[in-house]
Amino acid sequence: MSEITLWGFDGSTYVRTVRMLLAQKGVTDYRQVPLNVLKGEPREPEHLERHPFGKVPVLDHDGIRILETSAIVRYLNDVLPGPSLVPATPKDRARMDMVIGLIDSYGYPSLLGGVAAYHLFPDFVGGRNEAARRDGIEAGRKVIALAMQERGSSPFIAGELSLADLYLAPIAFYVSLTPDQDRLFDVPGFAQWWTSIQALPCFKRTQPSPG
Repeated sequence: MSEITLWGFDGSTYVRTVRMLLAQKGVTDYRQVPLNVLKGEPREPEHLERHPFGKVPVLDHDGIRILETSAIVRYLNDVLPGPSLVPATPKDRARMDMVIGLIDSYGYPSLLGGVAAYHLFPDFVGGRNEAARRDGIEAGRKVIALAMQERGSSPFIAGELSLADLYLAPIAFYVSLTPDQDRLFDVPGFAQWWTSIQALPCFKRTQPSPG
């Protein structure tokens, strides 16, 4: 297989989503170029040529450059061998896509930008904003509740393990490091899902390095 180059540092939740997919597919021989978001490295001119909005991840593979996590993980899911992380049925795909959309639109800004950033990297968001934290708890809890509602009695959000789980897991990891985890994780079904996620080898192998 042609070399895979992944631009982005381990601390990015979206980069971890891609890394979890690669690990789940058994791919270990890819090249990762760390670009630290907290240090502003993606905003440097060299990376802006790759992604005009200075975001990570960016993926290079087989002569194609792909921007944005959703496109990257769907592409890798299609071209890499191993079990698919996209559900087989239209209803389960809709469940997955809906939860991914909720995470992108409401979960990431509230859970990471509002709650985790408040406790773990406040300087990156301009300091501790108590109103943003409160709003993040309220909106983030709604997103988690909706994800668990879609999961129902399934082991994972859309039945079997899917891209939706790989989106939520890295964000939940940061929330789990904060004093607000109990307020956000006290949602029916979440404890079982979180236990299953933490047991996955692809989750264990992609944990960000301290600092």
